[in-house]
Amino acid sequence: MYQRTVLIVEDEILIRMMLADTLLEEGYDVVEAANVLEAVAVLGQRKIDAVITDIDMPGGLSGLDLARMISTAHVKVPVIIASGRHRLGPAELPGDAVFVPKPYGLDFIAEMVASMTESEGRRLAS
Repeated sequence: MYQRTVLIVEDEILIRMMLADTLLEEGYDVVEAANVLEAVAVLGQRKIDAVITDIDMPGGLSGLDLARMISTAHVKVPVIIASGRHRLGPAELPGDAVFVPKPYGLDFIAEMVASMTESEGRRLAS
């Protein structure tokens, strides 16, 4: 059976760990990155089925920059963009990215990831 992989890009370690634990409990393989450059390296090395990213990141590149990169290079990878300081409307989001305001419920994010990756996982399993 195919195990879907989620990349979590979050510089706040406690948020990243809680989100990773939740998704691991849901049966996902989880890869973590603390900034956009780490995330880009992961995307270049592994098949990722979904990305969850915060907007504000250290290092000069934001989660929104990452979502733009993904939408041009990895068109089939769904992206959840989260922020506690910014509010983005659909017109401001690249590709099929979705915005979730912080604080968010961990179960809500797990349900979103399941919904976004379900059809992809079924297609790969057949």
